[in-house]
Amino acid sequence: MADDKLAQPFALTGKRVWVAGHRGMVGSATVRRLEHENCEILVADRTELELRDQAAVLTWMERAKPDVVIVAAATVGGIQANATRPADFLYDNLAIETNIIHAAYKIGIQKLLFLGSACIYPREAAQPMSEDALLTGPLEPTNEWYAIAKIAGIKLCQAYRKQHGCDFISAQPNNLYGPGDNFDLEGSHVIPALIVKAHDAKQNNASSFELWGSGKPLREFLHVDDLADALIHILKHYSGPVPLNIGTGEEVSIGQLAQNIADVVGFKGALTFDASKPDGSPRKLLDDARMKTLGWNSTINLKDGLASTYRWFLDHQTERRTSRFS
Repeated sequence: MADDKLAQPFALTGKRVWVAGHRGMVGSATVRRLEHENCEILVADRTELELRDQAAVLTWMERAKPDVVIVAAATVGGIQANATRPADFLYDNLAIETNIIHAAYKIGIQKLLFLGSACIYPREAAQPMSEDALLTGPLEPTNEWYAIAKIAGIKLCQAYRKQHGCDFISAQPNNLYGPGDNFDLEGSHVIPALIVKAHDAKQNNASSFELWGSGKPLREFLHVDDLADALIHILKHYSGPVPLNIGTGEEVSIGQLAQNIADVVGFKGALTFDASKPDGSPRKLLDDARMKTLGWNSTINLKDGLASTYRWFLDHQTERRTSRFS
């Protein structure tokens, strides 16, 4: 790890920083965090830039001249979305990351940070999962399309680093949640889906609401504002080929998570489980030792994070819609 740390921190002061995917949950949180840095934040709306168009991406970057790029743009979703839209998850993400990373090399930017995902690790990887587990076994089938695309992005960063000496780095968080999440049940991840189900059950005076699977899988959840802070910390203090894990070091069963959300929402009914639906990986906990060595730890606990996320949901109920690019 010592060889991967910068001898001198990378300064963001005065830099032009492009956050690709600034309207998504991760991108918007990153923009909020960057507002506390003395840098110029660059963004591009979808009407201005189609990230799946290689020529358009290169032209825009040549004109905007960013010094730093944070690749937070991606097509994202939960188990159901992955199962029904595999081509979207593979093609969109491959196109977005390839176009941005190659253009960053072509124009000679100073630093690029690519955002991966904890689903890059094998389904049966030893827990907690270290960065060394990458490509050591079969992926989880329920999200392999997304995982393959994210692995390709990590490998692209490593390849441009090795062949061209580019300061391209990558990192992967565990399951994210927080303000700006997608609360559309057709494409949402587990926390927003459970918030919607618990809220609707409470509003309709239902006696219960249903969860997919057994409720037994264990998951680690990271608040998106913690992630944004970690990304800025990495940009300043890390340069190396290893894709860094970003997590909390704590895990909870899906059943307990659902109960925690019911408590936050104020739903007093029962939880039921549809065991015919897939559970996904039995456990997903990241080994975040490298991040701790770099001097970063998460600060938002799950209870407080769920409460603030539910408050955000209540304030934005009219915005329940799928966001294809996070």
